[in-house]
Amino acid sequence: MSSQNLPDFDALWDYSHPDQTETKFREILLHFPEDDPAFLELLTQIARAQGLQYKFEHAHQTLDQVERRLGEVAWRPRIRYLLERGRVFNSADQPARARPFFEQALDLAKQLHEDFYAVDALHMLAIIAPADRGLTLNLQAIQLAESSLEARARNWLGSLYNNTGWAYHALAEYASALETFEKAEAWQRSQGRLPETRVAVWCVARTLRSLNRVEEALSRLMTLQAEFESAGESDGHVFEEIGECLLCLNRPQEAHPHFSKAYEILIQDAWLVEQEPDRIARLKSLSEG
Repeated sequence: MSSQNLPDFDALWDYSHPDQTETKFREILLHFPEDDPAFLELLTQIARAQGLQYKFEHAHQTLDQVERRLGEVAWRPRIRYLLERGRVFNSADQPARARPFFEQALDLAKQLHEDFYAVDALHMLAIIAPADRGLTLNLQAIQLAESSLEARARNWLGSLYNNTGWAYHALAEYASALETFEKAEAWQRSQGRLPETRVAVWCVARTLRSLNRVEEALSRLMTLQAEFESAGESDGHVFEEIGECLLCLNRPQEAHPHFSKAYEILIQDAWLVEQEPDRIARLKSLSEG
């Protein structure tokens, strides 16, 4: 296997199962000599998979292997190394240590006209920045992605619209947030991405509630819930937001069963339980009436 036949790593990723992704990448790694650029790129993605499994020490050790082989050449493996070193630090709650790696990745990606990775670096810098600076960085990323001739760079737009919508929301700029989330919904629909479209619809509804357009929000959510039910699925976040809308409308008895269903589902989300204990506690209280 040669670099020209290198698989698209991003297409092979399963972010819900980083352990399986790591195994897959290690199998592919066996086909490349250590002096092949593909070998180094694969190692960066193995490190990313390790970071997502909270194996931060192992991830840094893997990236150390890449760093020793990079030399002084400005090339794509260096961009990916910088991105993943930064991502591991950020996943380990060390954003200050992550920032210079993302900044270097951005500069190098621009130098090499690698729009996909430049957008990636901008979006990571936005994640670790304060809200106002994060908004500026997200808007820069959108501008780059929208103007890029690179299809993979344009594929960032759904995520970028979502992140930018939340950046506006965090600054209480709800009208701009709504406009951006509606753009996200339209973009995801145009790509035929059903799960992502549903997320965008939820974001639109949540922002409508922030704008005190609660009846509109509830209508969107009930339609969304019906879609899930018709597919034999359910979503705890949708149940939760329906409950919140009903509370705003002074309909607590109707809200109660929705909070109960939300709690039943979301209590199983280990990340949410760890990161947002107050939210889970509130759901539990509301589910108990």
